[in-house]
Amino acid sequence: MMEYEYGSFRKESDFHNKCCGGMLWCIRDICGIICAILTWLLILYAEFVVMSVILIPSPYPVYSIIHMVIFQLCAFLAITSHLKTMFTDPGAVPKGNATKEMIKQMGFREGQVIFKCPKCCSIKPDRAHHCSVCQRCIRKMDHHCPWVNNCVGENNQKYFVLFTLYIATISLHSLFLAIDQFLTCIRHEWKDCTTYSPPATVVLLLFLMFEALLFAIFTAVMLGTQVQAIWNDKTGIEQLKKEEARWVKKSRWKSLQAVFGRFSLLWFSPFASPSTPKFKNECELYAV
Repeated sequence: MMEYEYGSFRKESDFHNKCCGGMLWCIRDICGIICAILTWLLILYAEFVVMSVILIPSPYPVYSIIHMVIFQLCAFLAITSHLKTMFTDPGAVPKGNATKEMIKQMGFREGQVIFKCPKCCSIKPDRAHHCSVCQRCIRKMDHHCPWVNNCVGENNQKYFVLFTLYIATISLHSLFLAIDQFLTCIRHEWKDCTTYSPPATVVLLLFLMFEALLFAIFTAVMLGTQVQAIWNDKTGIEQLKKEEARWVKKSRWKSLQAVFGRFSLLWFSPFASPSTPKFKNECELYAV
């Protein structure tokens, strides 16, 4: 009877926070879903203004083509990085594995101290923290980000860093193009620099500049904090709680490789999964 109950509980936990028949990781959080959709809409708005207001009406085809290619490529990589961050398991610890049967199967030594999470009933690996939104313990959890509707952890931190990088890039690019277009329209006749009416063009450009400036600052700060956390091998939540390093800290280069893999151009590709090293000593566990 106990084996049946544990088996059914384990089967249920295997599909917890998953969708599409367990193929994708997804968090059913209304706030996170709204923030994720808002992110996509803001990117689409920037694409609409940049393309239809600035680049397509431009009398300089070479200038337009170059900026179109750069902007569309970075926007595509930003959306892809966002989706990968959102639908990748960040490193969830198996839920409900803190049973006597599982502890015996995992080969813990007699008398060894084992720390459990009282909230999700799981054996807590070193550097894991419980997320109240995901309702799971996440390995190397940095923080829960509503903009990607997911935790940033061991398995998806690379994609989150790339998301902030590419959003900051297209934000700065949009800001440059919008200011340049605004100054061009002031110097020349408004009817010759845009297909829209002057008031509509002003509103579209001003909102784009506000959005671009806001997101450029926000994502640049996030990118800086992520790189700093990886560089020092200490997650955001560990820094916030001022936890002492009870793990063997890696060198800065090894810390970067742990997130992005071996150095190559694939560091900047959201399609390449980093071959992060797996920690063999999962017996060094602690509670928060």
